[in-house]
Amino acid sequence: MYILGVPLGFVMKLIYNFIHNYGLSIIVFTILVKLILLPLAIKQQKSSAKMAVVQPQMLELQKKYANNQQKLNEELQALYAREGYNPMGGCLPTLIQFPIIMGLYDVIYKPLTHVLALGKDVIAQATEIATSLGALPAKMYSAEPYIISAVQNNPEAFDVLGTDAVTKIQNLDMNFLGINLGAIPSFAFNLLLLIPILSFASSMLMTVLSARNMDTGGNPAATGMKATLFMMPLLSAWICFSVPAGVGMYWTVSNLLSIVQMLVLNKFYNPKEMAEKARIESERRRELERQERAKAKEAAKSGDAAAKAKALSQKELNRQKLAEARRRDAEKYGEVYVEVTDKDIE
Repeated sequence: MYILGVPLGFVMKLIYNFIHNYGLSIIVFTILVKLILLPLAIKQQKSSAKMAVVQPQMLELQKKYANNQQKLNEELQALYAREGYNPMGGCLPTLIQFPIIMGLYDVIYKPLTHVLALGKDVIAQATEIATSLGALPAKMYSAEPYIISAVQNNPEAFDVLGTDAVTKIQNLDMNFLGINLGAIPSFAFNLLLLIPILSFASSMLMTVLSARNMDTGGNPAATGMKATLFMMPLLSAWICFSVPAGVGMYWTVSNLLSIVQMLVLNKFYNPKEMAEKARIESERRRELERQERAKAKEAAKSGDAAAKAKALSQKELNRQKLAEARRRDAEKYGEVYVEVTDKDIE
């Protein structure tokens, strides 16, 4: 995560050096990252929309060829080719975003490393001092947010780090609208409590909007996934009570930006609307195919009738020719004229 966080931390450091406020830096940083990831988000939205179009047809094929896996695979491949759908198309953007998100967390968790660019030795020494002061919890991902609070509350205890390092840490403005983003929220009634609440609210709103645009198509797995989405807001709120408020603020800002992004992209690539259009188009196509089959069947019947009529006409022509020939022979040789039968012209 540190390696992934280095380039992102450099960006965060540039932003902070310009703004000189940690909270505003997180907001600007999150907006910038969202803009960078926008092409991937568009690609993923397109893939989701295409999946919504293909899914009903997939379910039909699965029911039709439930006992013939080989035929099912062949039909699915033909469906993917016809619709221009790649089942793995939606995975790539997610896989690319995952390391970026991991790097983001490292940047948020480690402001001393990425924002102030303090050396590892200085941070290790500060960790030892903070531990001796009892300022660090037993379990944590990063000690840096706790070190910042400890230095700002008791700078004399960290004199060994050097005046420059202590001054940098003291001047690191972790407050945003009266909230210390380096502190961990609790159930105490104070401003910090807003962070988990806002994280939950923004996550729930994003989940509701996502679920509203999700077309399950009667697929039990998709229905289960849709239900699972509603567990995420509770999970994010719970985690916010165990991490520095800066992480919760990042989640909140990221959720709000994701909502705006979702609303905009849904204007162009709405999975539910595209699935409904695909359903209507599929029904129209089936009706056209049914009509074409009916026409072909009718044409075949007409063709048979015409062939029969033609055959009858030829038979009658042969009958007339034979009858005329017999009539001439009868007149010429004084014979009795014999009527032509079907057997005579077979």
